[in-house]
Parts: sequence; C-alpha cells; structure tokens
Amino acid sequence: MPEHALDERPLVVGIGGTVRGESSSEAGLRSALAAASAAGARTLCLTAHDIALPFYEQRVPRSPQAARLVEALRSADGLIVSSPGYHGSVSGLVKNALDYAEDLAGDPRPYLDGIPVGCIGVAYGKQAAVAVIDQLRTVAHALRGFPTPYGAAVVAQRGAFRDGRCVDPALDEQFARVGAQVAAFAGAVRTAAAAAFEPVA
Repeated sequence: MPEHALDERPLVVGIGGTVRGESSSEAGLRSALAAASAAGARTLCLTAHDIALPFYEQRVPRSPQAARLVEALRSADGLIVSSPGYHGSVSGLVKNALDYAEDLAGDPRPYLDGIPVGCIGVAYGKQAAVAVIDQLRTVAHALRGFPTPYGAAVVAQRGAFRDGRCVDPALDEQFARVGAQVAAFAGAVRTAAAAAFEPVA
C-alpha cells in the first residue's frame, strides 16, 4: 500500500497556469485548490514555473523539477489541471507536464489509474474554453483517471481577475466546484483503498 494512503487526508495536486505571472488559469487553479482544502484535502500547487520542463523524453535523466512533478503525480489522490486556451487547444506547457505521467507506467498504480481529475479551461472565448475541457478529459481518460462530472470552462471576462485572483463570484464558484468535487472523490477513493488493505478478522 503506498505510504501516502496512510495519511489522514487525501492529497490533491494542482498543475497549470502560464509562464506569465498571475494568469487567469493560475488564479482558477488556486481557487479550486482552496476549495479542495476547505473540503478537507491536503493540496500541492505546481504552477507554470514548477512545470516549465524540457519536452518529455523517456530516456533522459530527470531534473529535480521534473522529479518533483512525477513524485507529486505518484502521490496524488486527486488531480486538478488548469490550462489556458491557446488557439483552441490545451497549452503546450500543460500538455508536456501531463506527458511526464508516462514515468508512472510501471508503478503499482500506473499513470493516474482510478483517481479523480478536475479540469479547468480558461480562454477569451467559449469555444476555446470548452475545447480545453474536452481535451483535458481525453488525456485524463488516456491516463486511466476519471474526470469529475463538473469541468469549469471559463471565459476570462474583463475585470474578472485582479492581482492573481478571481474577483467574479460566479466564475470563482465554478473553480470552487471543481476543487470540491475532486476532494470528495479523492477522499472516497483513498478510503476504499485503505479498506482494501485492512486485515481480515
């Protein structure tokens, strides 16, 4: 049984944002993680500077930064991914970070097998925001995770973000719903996993 499963609270890892500081997608990620924390989860936030990694290559030694990302994914009971919409698609930065999950292929729990994945897409138009959610859900399925029922496809309206925070209550509620769902499912999955390893009387 993995060591992290012995912890009292589930661990929800968040990855996303852009290399531009205080981006709207990073603000959404932080809001979602705050909601996950309020719902009882431990959280770890890996934003753009934590995931600005070399293009994924299977046989290249991992930098400390890449090793930290892989270990975070390995330990996660739940994952939240927040990407901007770049030309109708997930950003290369976020997709490359998710590609590092390939390092978990040979683990007892391969990839993101059986854990909840919350998806957030932030863009200047509805079409791009929805496309990002669709693509993140496809990647989550490919990595054997299960996307939460609610995904936040958010249009970055003027004045909705300030100083690295979402100041629009309606938009912030969407981010918070993703975080709360991931925390709830992560807790249930962790509890079930712990029960499976309890000795039979």
